[in-house]
Amino acid sequence: MSDSDYVHGYSDRENLRLADQANVLGSLLHHDTRYPAGSIILECGCGTGAQTVFLASGSPGARIVSLDLALGAVRQARGRIRDTGYANVSFQNADIFHLPFLDGAFDHLFVCFVLEHLLDPVRALRSLMRVLTPGGSITVIEGDHGSWYSHPQTREASRAVQCLIEAQTRLGGDPLIGRHLYPLLLEAGFRDVGVTPRMVYVDASRPDLVEGFSRKTFIAMVEGVRERVLSMGLVDSDGWEKGIADLYRATEPDGTFCYTFFKARAVR
Repeated sequence: MSDSDYVHGYSDRENLRLADQANVLGSLLHHDTRYPAGSIILECGCGTGAQTVFLASGSPGARIVSLDLALGAVRQARGRIRDTGYANVSFQNADIFHLPFLDGAFDHLFVCFVLEHLLDPVRALRSLMRVLTPGGSITVIEGDHGSWYSHPQTREASRAVQCLIEAQTRLGGDPLIGRHLYPLLLEAGFRDVGVTPRMVYVDASRPDLVEGFSRKTFIAMVEGVRERVLSMGLVDSDGWEKGIADLYRATEPDGTFCYTFFKARAVR
């Protein structure tokens, strides 16, 4: 995956969105991710380190190696971890398809919001399997943009989200990958595959999620592809602005949002 293939881009706004997403969803996605003291973990596709913080805090006795293809993201991740004071993480700039590690070098693997952007996720999983010790585990977390719905939900709002899906698909990604994790892991050769849905439901009784998820995570993600979808001719500017406005309408006191993430665990 090249920088231009990442549908969300690498803007400061996107980095802030990723941090907001990690913070608001930390308990939902990471409460059951814990690794034994002394184990060696590879986090592949760490981005700017938003998820790395949860790995480091949840498994303080483990040694974590976090890598990403984007050198700028690695620098930001290193700074983020340094600011938190955790000392159990090291960083590398590397490609998931050409991992610079020996066979079986890691006890466990962690991959979060990465496979959706890859043209060949099975090949990536097989590359990861090579550096995993026999009997070691892989944890994969992905969203599924097709799982979203809201109330009220207009045709224009649905079209805005569909534009994100179509743009990511054209770039070779899989915006519906959450529902595909089980067969992908099996095809890659992993065993004992288990997948659990992690649903985020939002209404006005959960104001932290209205702000942190609906507005700052989901709608911000859709808004972030505006220039790309307009340049692709997927929608005109009036239709786009109406769709975004209608998404925000669902964050008002009588509105609701719902989205499902999927967390998979398997063994080599």
